[in-house]
Amino acid sequence: MKKIIALLLQVILILSIAACSAVGADSGTTSQAAAESVTTDVAAVIVNPLSVEYDSADLNPSADASATIQLNGDSISFEGVGATVNGSIVTITAIGTYNISGTLNDGQIIVDTEDEGAVNLVLNNATINSSTSAPIYVRSADKTVITLADGTQNYVTDGSAYTYDDAEAEEPNAAIFSKDDLTINGSGSLTVTANFNDGITSKDNLKITGGVITVNAVNDGIRGRNYLAIKDGTITINALGDGLQSNNDEDATKGYVLIEGGTISLNTGMDGIQAETQLTVSGGTLNIFTGGGSGINFELENSAKGLRAGVDITISGGLINIDSADDAIHSNGSLTMDGGEVSISSGDDGIHSDATLTINSGTLNIAKSYEGIESEVITLNGGTIHLVASDDGLNAAGGADGSSVNGRAGQNSFEGASNAYIHINGGYLYLDSGGDGIDSNGSIDMTAGTAIVNGPTNDGNGPLDYNGTFNISGGYLLAVGSSGMAQAPSESSTQYSVLYGFETAQAAGTMIRIESESGEEILTFTPNKSYQSVVLSSPELGNGSYVLYSGGTSSGASMDGLYSDGTYTAGTQVASFTISSVVTSAGTVGGFGGGPGGMPGGGPPPQQPVQ
Repeated sequence: MKKIIALLLQVILILSIAACSAVGADSGTTSQAAAESVTTDVAAVIVNPLSVEYDSADLNPSADASATIQLNGDSISFEGVGATVNGSIVTITAIGTYNISGTLNDGQIIVDTEDEGAVNLVLNNATINSSTSAPIYVRSADKTVITLADGTQNYVTDGSAYTYDDAEAEEPNAAIFSKDDLTINGSGSLTVTANFNDGITSKDNLKITGGVITVNAVNDGIRGRNYLAIKDGTITINALGDGLQSNNDEDATKGYVLIEGGTISLNTGMDGIQAETQLTVSGGTLNIFTGGGSGINFELENSAKGLRAGVDITISGGLINIDSADDAIHSNGSLTMDGGEVSISSGDDGIHSDATLTINSGTLNIAKSYEGIESEVITLNGGTIHLVASDDGLNAAGGADGSSVNGRAGQNSFEGASNAYIHINGGYLYLDSGGDGIDSNGSIDMTAGTAIVNGPTNDGNGPLDYNGTFNISGGYLLAVGSSGMAQAPSESSTQYSVLYGFETAQAAGTMIRIESESGEEILTFTPNKSYQSVVLSSPELGNGSYVLYSGGTSSGASMDGLYSDGTYTAGTQVASFTISSVVTSAGTVGGFGGGPGGMPGGGPPPQQPVQ
């Protein structure tokens, strides 16, 4: 990763990430500690949008074969020109289209040509096995296209030990291995069983534009070194290592993964999708299960994230479902969500980015996490977000995330960081947190949007927690929870706020009602946990007198506990208060302080045993 950073500084002159370690080696066995040893000192990370060009050979599967390769168990017969046969090995030496069918018990299809153009291998009900090397091996070619013929079932299986063609490079090392550009297309099916290492690997560019592809691998599933681009197809991967990977760490413009379409299902021991530089999802359906899922109760020896990138992650479309033992989505630099629908259950962070995290649009549902959304700078401009976190909901903290370095989540905390910031400029946020609700080691500002916080029940955390200022000039903020660390927005705000502290904790489900002196509804809300404080900032608040009720019922429509347009049947009047300044405190509040973001109020969870 240090090579990537140096090149970005020299070539792009817009990125400054220091001391980043490699995201993953070819072997796919990066330790968790090494994977997280990153120090970020970035105000903003700027990256270029990803795009891949597809030519006619990529998108239009060939049906006209210029030669035929017939697999006959222990032998091969060939008709045409451009290839030679030696026992159970056929070597293709010229560009053209080769139809391959039959069964090969123990042998190879080798492509070795210096011709300019594409070698097209049409798999037509082919079963190819090799006990000592890659069954399909592209030693040299300008470009190779593997076409899965319509209506066919094709199988590629290797053995558990290889005799390397290139001993120094230890290659080939995958059941389908190409040293040059590789494309897979068509509408047939392909099942790859990789007993030695990876399933499908290209040392150059790898594109998938069609086919029903299943990979079962003892290490990584599908890997393109320079880039991996998926435009269409149905892909299922069961891998002990990573599912999809691009790992070029020597060129800042490479090492990326682009998902534009298709249906992808990943069940992995390590990361679902790992990119050395950038990872972009603009379409398709992704179902990702990593490391045993979010319910595991033992230490992680390796990174088991859902989506992971060393420089940037961008989500602009698609349907993404992640159940991960580690962070569901993790970037060592920047992360942007511009669309799509994302559902997450995570054993650690829901979404984490070391430097900047921006949500402009889309739908995000984090059903389970340790910390929900975490970055040094968090900016919410739009979108709809629901999240549940056992610790902090939104956490702006400095430095790299080390929360899983020594085992389960939360065993390391951030130091204070003046650069930490949360910007809420739009969208809809609903969060349920066991720790701080909205937590910044620096400051917070809110100009628009809606934020609803069901915060902690213990007094060591607060619904809001910030070390600098919280200036609110617009939008709607509602935060309920414990009172010991309760904070209101800053007096430098321009929109009015009120903080009320109850004398005793109120039971979960007890309605809060605030009315103006004339009976106009200001707030009708039912928290889902016990609470003792409520913070409200709304354009409807202003100078005047208000009445607060506890309990009662409403006939209005409820969304996330917030009622509107109904008739309120009064409960018990608790208090009346007068607002005459931009911030008003009433009732009994335990304190207005707040510790650094990222530290659980009750301390870290206990160390879990290794299993």
